[in-house]
Amino acid sequence: MAANAELKVNEGDTAPGFTAPTSGGGEVSLSQFRGQSVVLYFYPKDNTPGCNKEACGFRDAHEAITAKNAVVIGVSADSAARHDKFIEKFGLPFTLIADEDKSVCEAYGVWGDKSFMGRTFLGIKRMTFLIDAGGVVKKIWPKVKAATHAAEVLAALDE
Repeated sequence: MAANAELKVNEGDTAPGFTAPTSGGGEVSLSQFRGQSVVLYFYPKDNTPGCNKEACGFRDAHEAITAKNAVVIGVSADSAARHDKFIEKFGLPFTLIADEDKSVCEAYGVWGDKSFMGRTFLGIKRMTFLIDAGGVVKKIWPKVKAATHAAEVLAALDE
C-alpha cells in the first residue's frame, strides 16, 4: 500500500465523501452506498473512443458487478444533459456524475496535468477507485486500459 505522490487518496484511506449532480437530473452521495462496494471510475469525456470502450465494458459487466453487492458510478466534467445522451446512446445502466466544478475530481486527485501529442493541458486522469462497504478505498487503478478494465474490477471484487 505505497502512497502515490500525485493522488490525494491512497489505498486504505477513507474515501472522500461527496454529494454531486447526476445524469437524469438527480443527485448522489457516496454515503448512500454504505454497505455496498462502490466502483468509482473517473474518465475524461463522454462520447470519445476510450471512454466509450470503458463505459461499455462496465455496462457489459454490470450484472456481474451488482451480483457482488457493488455499484458503478462514472465521473467526468460533462454536464448532466451530455451524460443523459451518453447513457441513452450506449444503454448504460449506471449513474454518471456531472462534476462540472471538478470538486469530486479534485477530492480524489484525478484532476491535473495531462500530456497528449506533445502538449500539456489540464484534464481528468482515467482512474478507478474501489471503495469497500465501509467506505474505505480498497484498490486504486492509476493507469486504466479502457478495453479490459471492467474485467480487472470484477476480479478485484472477488479478492
